Amino acid sequence: MSLNPETQGALDALYDPGSVAVVGASPDSWYAANTIDHLLEYGYDGDLHLVNPGRDEAWGRPCHDSITDVPEVVDLVVVSVPRQFVVDVVRDAGEMGVPVALVITAGFGEADDEGERSEAQLVETAGEAGIRVVGPNCIGFASGRTSTVITPTCSRAPDPGRIGLASQSGALAFATFYERGADAEVNFAYVVSTGNEADLSVTDHVAYMAGDPDVDVVCAYVEGVDDPRRFVQTAREATRSGTPVLVAKIGRSEAGQAAAASHTGSITGADAVWDDTLRQVGAERAPDVPDLVERASVHAAFDPPAGDRVCVASTSGGLATLLADLCEDRGLSLPALADETEQALLDMEDLLTFGEMHNPADIRGYGADVIDEIAALLFADDYDAYLFAVGLSAVDNRASAIADALIKVVDRAETPVVLLWTGRREPGELPDPQPYERLQREAPLFADPARAVDALASLVNAGAARDRVPAALEPPAPATGVDLPAGDGLLTWEPARRLLSAHGVETVATKCARSADAAVAAAEAVDYPVALKIDSVDVGHRARVGGVEVGVADEAAVREAYDGIVDRVAANAPDADVAGVLVQPMTEGVEALVGATREEGFGTVVTVGRGGGDVEALGDVTHVLAPATPAEMRAAISRTELAALAEAAGVEDALDDLAETAARVSALVAAEDRVAELDLNPVVLDTSGAHPVDALVRTRE
Repeated sequence: MSLNPETQGALDALYDPGSVAVVGASPDSWYAANTIDHLLEYGYDGDLHLVNPGRDEAWGRPCHDSITDVPEVVDLVVVSVPRQFVVDVVRDAGEMGVPVALVITAGFGEADDEGERSEAQLVETAGEAGIRVVGPNCIGFASGRTSTVITPTCSRAPDPGRIGLASQSGALAFATFYERGADAEVNFAYVVSTGNEADLSVTDHVAYMAGDPDVDVVCAYVEGVDDPRRFVQTAREATRSGTPVLVAKIGRSEAGQAAAASHTGSITGADAVWDDTLRQVGAERAPDVPDLVERASVHAAFDPPAGDRVCVASTSGGLATLLADLCEDRGLSLPALADETEQALLDMEDLLTFGEMHNPADIRGYGADVIDEIAALLFADDYDAYLFAVGLSAVDNRASAIADALIKVVDRAETPVVLLWTGRREPGELPDPQPYERLQREAPLFADPARAVDALASLVNAGAARDRVPAALEPPAPATGVDLPAGDGLLTWEPARRLLSAHGVETVATKCARSADAAVAAAEAVDYPVALKIDSVDVGHRARVGGVEVGVADEAAVREAYDGIVDRVAANAPDADVAGVLVQPMTEGVEALVGATREEGFGTVVTVGRGGGDVEALGDVTHVLAPATPAEMRAAISRTELAALAEAAGVEDALDDLAETAARVSALVAAEDRVAELDLNPVVLDTSGAHPVDALVRTRE
């Protein structure tokens, strides 16, 4: 998402500061002392000013009494003073014209009531003074591009990389992501700890890094954001621009949804919405820190391939089979080797083969010694990507030669190459650097088969997402002017039908009867067999109060069903205001759900998937930010079992109609602000299309 000029300028100053002032500079402060040590030792080449009214000098440099005494307007002020002094420092810096402050000091909103008040004052003061704030309670920033390290918590100078990382956890940012990456020769362009995000947010940093041509992939560690819709939209823009966004989002615990009026409300939760909307915009949610770093390493090394055709070669038949299964599970295809390639491999004297060669290619342990020659043959088949797996010790006498051969493979490759080495990796008797250490400096190197395939799939999916994801959400359709009843609550069938129809969503023919005679007349008009359902503003889940009868085949049965529904509803929901009983023709086919709710932070979210009375138990749905295109809805549907069920029933063509219906629902809820919740369940799929059978609409003031 584009940043406004003020935010862009502040982040320019943070990410590449020509001058820095550290307020609270003291050798006696662990935070300040280590931060200054790292600036001096790790290669920062800009102007560094120290501020400490209690000292004349430190680190062989003069100390100024106040930020206002610094002889130039610096690009960045680093604040490491007790909480009670932070607001004054930020005010003074802002009034001088400093564009951004990085506040390391903790004890604000995360601490206590006084801290919350101080944080609110900090935000107000910074706004008045015209200075932007990173933090407070942040652990700092590092740039591998400029060797600028402004944090107390890293143990080594950064090497330049092409990965951007924004983390809401300072400890994870540096003690885990940064250090783990360095151990594996995975280097970052930028690492930023966002702290409490009193001002600048993780979304701002993701947007900034995605717009940097020196960043190939952006990683985000997210605990929670005030505006998740903006975060998702930012990820969308990054995806479209060719910069993948990988997200480690914690907080998968489920909140109870029992009070929801609709099926949709019951099965929609914030974590599921995060999952599905990130997928909608082409971002990827990584399950853990190692996964995030390892997947990012592949994105930093290669551009996404043109397709999903993968060739695997393994020194172990068992490992080859495992990799084949993992590839299939992740949607990667393994096309057969070309006949001439297979024969050339079979003719290699150094390979012990037995009559045939497949993909994955089992090259056995003998193949490790000639893996560069094998790769040359496989490259001729022009797959989209390659995975070479070595299931041998990485520290024995063969290891150096194998590492050298794999480096040749990587150098020769014109498409992405992922390397897997599953054998022993701890240092052996060979001189340092160990063979695997030399190799991981040249290419992404994995020890775990699943993570290797996950990373490769991540790269493949990024290319597909870039081409699939629309540039922006569809603009909301204008409201139709349908006159909705005042107040909060459920609509009866007729106003709900009018609302849906105004937005191009047509339900099955339905009549409302207020007597058994009227129900018979309605049944004869729509033709037997029929379904009867209670129509009441006080009944959301009709079946739970005995308000549904299906397969009613004749006049007598209609009368009996009508009376039974009225009696049961009177017994189970005695205070319900009953408008009548709905009469509909019976429909048969695959049952789908299209629903919509308003989720805090996300706005309107549409849910689509398998429908019916057991939809909560099935849980086979996905979520899409509204408004959305039919193509987005169709892609979402394909991620559920509904697509396979429709194909098995011979009604797969109805999925396009369902996607169109879901897109129209998304436009409806985006346009009609008073609609709080909507449920079409079931939508019956048959050879003639997708037919909404039941509709629930809840309004709000």
